[in-house]
Amino acid sequence: MNEQADVVVVGLGPGGEYLAGTLAEAGLDVVGIEAELVGGECPYWGCVPSKMMIRAGNTLAEARRVAALAGDAKVVPDFTRVAGRIRDEATDDWNDQVAADRLVAKGGRLVRGRGRLTGPRQVTVGDRTFDARRGVVLATGSRPRIPPVPGLGSTPYWTNRDAMAARELPTSMIVLGGGAIGVEVAQVFARFTCRVTIVEGQDRLLSQEEPEAGELAARALRADGVAVLTGARARQVSHDGTAFTVLLDDEREPLRAERLLVATGRHADLAALGVEAAGLDPAAHAVPTDGQMRAAEGLWAVGDITGHGAFTHVSMYEAQIATRDILGTPGPDADYRALPRVTFTDPEIAAVGLTERQARERGLRVRTAVLPNASSTRGWIHGPGGDGFIKLVEDADRAVLVGATSAGPAGGELLYGLNVAVHAEVPVERLRHMIYTYPTFHRAMEPALAALR
Repeated sequence: MNEQADVVVVGLGPGGEYLAGTLAEAGLDVVGIEAELVGGECPYWGCVPSKMMIRAGNTLAEARRVAALAGDAKVVPDFTRVAGRIRDEATDDWNDQVAADRLVAKGGRLVRGRGRLTGPRQVTVGDRTFDARRGVVLATGSRPRIPPVPGLGSTPYWTNRDAMAARELPTSMIVLGGGAIGVEVAQVFARFTCRVTIVEGQDRLLSQEEPEAGELAARALRADGVAVLTGARARQVSHDGTAFTVLLDDEREPLRAERLLVATGRHADLAALGVEAAGLDPAAHAVPTDGQMRAAEGLWAVGDITGHGAFTHVSMYEAQIATRDILGTPGPDADYRALPRVTFTDPEIAAVGLTERQARERGLRVRTAVLPNASSTRGWIHGPGGDGFIKLVEDADRAVLVGATSAGPAGGELLYGLNVAVHAEVPVERLRHMIYTYPTFHRAMEPALAALR
């Protein structure tokens, strides 16, 4: 006989865990299904451990800058101490159990395994089938996309999980992919003296962001000793038991390194979820949802699988909307106009809303301004390590910002004010007449607004 529940949540990453716990606290009978660690990618392999490694790498870089000013540039890093602090299976298991106990304490039920839709409002995991009276929520996140490069599949390549779990520093590493994950990991390992080469198929790094952002990331990485190859693709990968060899699709020399990191994006496996049972396309790249995160009658989806951005903050945002809808609480539809994102390199590269190119592609009459950090008093004070810029993208007809980038030592924190301006559609003229604190990086907003043209 099938088991009954009010709601079945498939996937307990940040969004799914929040949603399941909140619905259980509200008195619903909730079953949460998770095949791995409760909490998902972010706390164990993604956001949290990567930022801890980045923090350590940034500290090393700052120490080297100080040492160089003092005439002694030698700073010896200890990667094993940092890695040991970040990754510990016993700690992961403990955190997983704490999260699982938290769900149970709120009144939810936890089932270990991979859930699959097998009918309307129905999920099967192993030999158990659950019928959901109110519905099912899909929150299974995404996994690394592995490109079909000949030879790659038979080699011991790394994904971001392997890089975060490393206990020893490789002498050399090739990174396939120059997106956020690729450039973050490349910089960290390079700062710990690993010899790193990035191979990016597009003509610049961070190709989804402003061109200035990609150029800044490339300069920063090269300053850390990273070889940056853009407009290059791997055509063959092999491993001889000791090292990787990567052949490129042009006449460049073959690349050889001890490790190979694949960071070419992420994807959702909808076929494995059995979405066809709900009338959805299993070959689609994402689950389409309406403004209340409904994917079908009695079915909601949140997080990476919706295709709105593989970010923890998107998953949590969508989970809050779906939670309200399931509980029958009125609330606004999802609004992605001011979607924020940060690449946590040094300097940080943060952006919100549309890039200049995206705005023009939408037919907007655009005005832009780019102001380097070095032109501001705070940038001059900061000195070495203070590279960066502010870029504003204005819809000239409505006189509001539709996008912005803040790159620099505190680019992610500076983004908040820009995020509010884009989300609330604050008139540019009103922004021009604000008081901007002196001397801060965000004060550069004032001359940037004046420079819009």
